Amino acid sequence: MRRPLTALRKYLVVLAAVAAWRSSSAQAADDAPVLTADQAVQLAIDSNRPLKVVSLDIDKSKWQVTSAKTRRLPTFKTYFFASGNLNSPSFTFKENTFGNVNGFPVPAKDTEVPLSHGVTGSALAEIAQPISQLYKINLGIREQMLGVDLANQDYRAQRQSLVSDVKQAYYAVLQTESALSAARATVTQFVETERVASQYVAQQELLEAEHLDVKAKLSQAKFQVIKLNNQLQSRKARLNGMLARDLATPFRTQDVSTQTKEEIDLKAARQTALANRPEIAKAEISIKKAGYDKRLAKADYIPDIGAALHYFSPLNTEILPRHIVSAGVEFSWEPFEWGRRRDDLKQKEIALDQSNLQLQEVQSQVLQDVDNRFRDLEESRALLDVTETARAAANERLREISDKFSKEAVLLRDVLQQQSAVASANNDYEQALLSFWTAKANFEKALGEE
Repeated sequence: MRRPLTALRKYLVVLAAVAAWRSSSAQAADDAPVLTADQAVQLAIDSNRPLKVVSLDIDKSKWQVTSAKTRRLPTFKTYFFASGNLNSPSFTFKENTFGNVNGFPVPAKDTEVPLSHGVTGSALAEIAQPISQLYKINLGIREQMLGVDLANQDYRAQRQSLVSDVKQAYYAVLQTESALSAARATVTQFVETERVASQYVAQQELLEAEHLDVKAKLSQAKFQVIKLNNQLQSRKARLNGMLARDLATPFRTQDVSTQTKEEIDLKAARQTALANRPEIAKAEISIKKAGYDKRLAKADYIPDIGAALHYFSPLNTEILPRHIVSAGVEFSWEPFEWGRRRDDLKQKEIALDQSNLQLQEVQSQVLQDVDNRFRDLEESRALLDVTETARAAANERLREISDKFSKEAVLLRDVLQQQSAVASANNDYEQALLSFWTAKANFEKALGEE
C-alpha cells in the first residue's frame, strides 16, 4: 500500500500546485483594469500619429481658403529699377522751340539735354482692385472650400480604418481569452480524471498504461493553456502598441454589446452606409468640384475689369517730371482665342458627367460591400450558435460520463473519447467565435462607423 499512497501524495502536491497557479493567474487577471472596446478606440484615435498627420491636412486646407479670400482685396505692387545707360540718350530742343522771350528765341540755338548723368532708374507703385474678376475669385474660393471637405473625408476614412484595426485586435483578445478559459476548464477536467484513475490504479482496477494515457492528455491540456496564454499576451501587446501604451500594460476586456439595428435589418444597414461611408461623400464632393470647374470655364468669357492707381517716378533724370500719378480703369480681354475657351468648357462638362457616373458606381460598390458583410455576419452568428450548442452538449455528456467513470460504470477510454470530443467542440467554437468577431468588425467598417 505504500506505493499507491506515495503516488497519491505526489498527485495531491501536483494538484495543489495547479490549483494555486490557476488561482494566482485568475487573481492577476481580475485585478487588471477593464478596457472596453470604446475606450480602446478612443485611446487609439487620441494617440495615433498617422491620423494626426491627416488631421493637419484639414488645417492646411483651411489656411488655403483664407489665402484665396485675400484675392478679393486690393493688391499693392512696387517695382524699382536702377541702371547705367549703355548709350547716351538725350533730348534735343531746336532753336526757338519755346518761342521768343523779350525778342530772343528760346533756345537761342539747337540744344541737347542728356537724360541723366551716371546711374538712373525708375520707381513704380500700383494699387489695383479687381471688379469683374470677383465672380471668378469667389468661385475659386468655394472650390477651395471643397478641399476642406475633401480633407475631412480623408480624415474620416483614415479614422475608420484605424477604428476597424483596433476593433479587430480587441476582438482577437476577446476570442483568445475565451479559448484560454475553455483550455483551463479542460485542464480541470483532466485533473479530475487523473485523480480517479490514480485511485483505480492503486486499487489495481486500472492498468498503469491507461493511467499514463490520462497523464499525457493532462500534459497536453496544460501545454495548450501555456500556448494560449502566450498568444493572449502577444495579442494584448499588439493592442497596447496600437494604443501607444506600454506593451506590458495589463487590462481586461469586456463583452461587446448585443446586436445593433443594422445587424438585423439590411435596409437600415444600407441607409447607414450610404450616409456614413467617406467614399460616397468624396464622390459627391467631386461632383461639386466639377460643377465649379465648369462655371469657372464659362467665366473665362468675362473680360478682366478693375480699378487701378499708378505712381511713377524717374530717378536721377534731368528733365522728366519727378512724380506721375494716375488713376483709371484697367481692361484686359482676349477676343480671339481660336476656340480654346469653348474646348475647355467641353472638357469640364465631360468631367462633370464622369463625376456623376463615378458616384453611382461608388454607391453600387458600397451597397454590394454592405450586403456581403451583412450575409457574412449572419452566417457567422448562426455558426456560432451551432458550435456553442454543440460545445454545451459535449461538456454535459462529459460530465455524465465522468460521473459514471467515478462509479465504475464506464471505461476510461469512454471518458478520454468524450474529452477529445469536448476539445474538438471547443476548437470549433473558438474558430466560429473568431470568425464572428472578424465578420462583425468588417460589417461595422462597411457601415462607415467610427
